[in-house]
Amino acid sequence: MKVIHSVHPDDFKSYQTEQIRDRFLIDNLVQPNQVNFVYTHYDRIIAGVAHPVNQALRLENYDNLKAAYFLERREIGIINVAGSGIVTVDGRDHTLQKMDCLYIGKGAKEVTFSPGNEQESPVFYLLSAPAHTVYPTTLMTLEQAEKVQAGADETANKRTINKYIHTAGIQSCQLVMGLTILHQGSVWNTMPPHVHDRRMEAYFYFDVPAGQRVFHLMGEETQTRHILVDNYSVVISPPWSMHSGAGTSNYSFIWGMGGENLDYTDMDAIKIEDIR
Repeated sequence: MKVIHSVHPDDFKSYQTEQIRDRFLIDNLVQPNQVNFVYTHYDRIIAGVAHPVNQALRLENYDNLKAAYFLERREIGIINVAGSGIVTVDGRDHTLQKMDCLYIGKGAKEVTFSPGNEQESPVFYLLSAPAHTVYPTTLMTLEQAEKVQAGADETANKRTINKYIHTAGIQSCQLVMGLTILHQGSVWNTMPPHVHDRRMEAYFYFDVPAGQRVFHLMGEETQTRHILVDNYSVVISPPWSMHSGAGTSNYSFIWGMGGENLDYTDMDAIKIEDIR
């Protein structure tokens, strides 16, 4: 399991392209019949992908955790971003269609990922955080998710925000998760941008059309940098960093956080005119 260490904002100012990509970008996670994870030192968040094509995959334990099993002291949020799949938790099956979300609480011992049909294999995005309380395993479909309409056509940022794991949704210890779908003709996400010093955030970009890219913006508001990302890429955003992006086409992304609270609205807004 690759480990990503924390970075001080003063050090970040001197980073060149390859350093930024190495310290904050997670790519090549989607591999047939594999579960791949990266451990970060930002709120001890673990990000990964399970891609079962023609066999079931187990949520294995890792030496990094020093635990008896993966979820001994952790919780995990799972959102399927392709096809149909089945997540089995301690013997109980949960079917996830595209953009459905499953939360699994602390203490679940046996978790497996299986394909749901032969037409299109599922791609399960996985985000895990340390947990101190047991909350029940809960499935929420895309239709059941709380929805917020944001942005406008004239500013190219019209989008639908779907909230799954948060204060008023699926209950968790510290995970907050949801996904944003940009409407056709819109390319800007999270614009105007914000920061939240109380928690980190990770973006997982998906449904990026072949040949297209997203310019993910990060850094302090007066010292911005960018990472160019492809489909199925994760960008880790430290608490001191703004997070936004613009694509060469519309796309979707999953936002996930861990930290001090579960309040979706806990953010410090940045004025567009203050960005440098």
